[in-house]
Amino acid sequence: MPFVEFIAGWISGAVGLVVGHPLDTVKVRLQTQSVYGGILDCVIKTYTREGLHGFFKGMSFPVLSVAVSNAVAFGSYSNALDYLTQSHHNDHSQRSPLSYVFMAGCFSGLAQLFVTAPIDLVKVRLQNQTRSRSAGNKYRGPLHCVAVIVREDGLKGLFRGFWALALRDVPCYGLYFLPYEFTLRMMTEKGKQPGHCAVLAAGGVAGVITWACATPMDVVKARLQMSGGGGRVYSGVLNCITVSVREEGIRVFFKGLLLNSVRAFPVNAVTFLSYEMILRACVD
Repeated sequence: MPFVEFIAGWISGAVGLVVGHPLDTVKVRLQTQSVYGGILDCVIKTYTREGLHGFFKGMSFPVLSVAVSNAVAFGSYSNALDYLTQSHHNDHSQRSPLSYVFMAGCFSGLAQLFVTAPIDLVKVRLQNQTRSRSAGNKYRGPLHCVAVIVREDGLKGLFRGFWALALRDVPCYGLYFLPYEFTLRMMTEKGKQPGHCAVLAAGGVAGVITWACATPMDVVKARLQMSGGGGRVYSGVLNCITVSVREEGIRVFFKGLLLNSVRAFPVNAVTFLSYEMILRACVD
């Protein structure tokens, strides 16, 4: 994978993570705990009990490791799209068909799964620790969290919720790049380089559409990841879906949808803009 894409993926992912992590913490808690009356209630209780630090729990580990997952996602998408385009077209000046964009996006979602699964698991476990620092928590930090999970469940424990993550990420990464590319083309004259406003708008639209589709499986994924970490224990994806619907109704799968949508636009707008700017600066 090109070193340039690795650097661009790392920086853009880190920027996006810092922008969106506080709301992501609120979203995860709403999806996995039933003690909050809504978004505002969760925000108030988190700040009252834990201060500002509470909104940034679990962030250090993803920031350090997002370089790999973002490089894999963006790099595999770019390489897959190049392969599909070169295999079916001799005129490389033509824009890639949107069907190829979707397939390349799905491939990138599959490729980054094995990197993302352990990182996301640790993030969710740390975000769900609601006690203050002095009150004591099960996990003292990212590395301690990994050690405890491995000790209790073995290496396979780091991939808890993997299938739910796969069902979320593989199709949704296709949806991630598809609206981005479509919006970018609509806002850019053919043959010209997209402007910053077009990249921001396309990235934001892509994020909102993707998370609107991903939220139901995101809820299942988060609950499975907390299974064994203090949350309710489920035997698998289907069991989690069945139990959740029976106890909380179909609307349970839309917990965090508003937050995901609100968070998705600025986070993904900044992520794509950072990636494009860094990529252009390195290539020029």
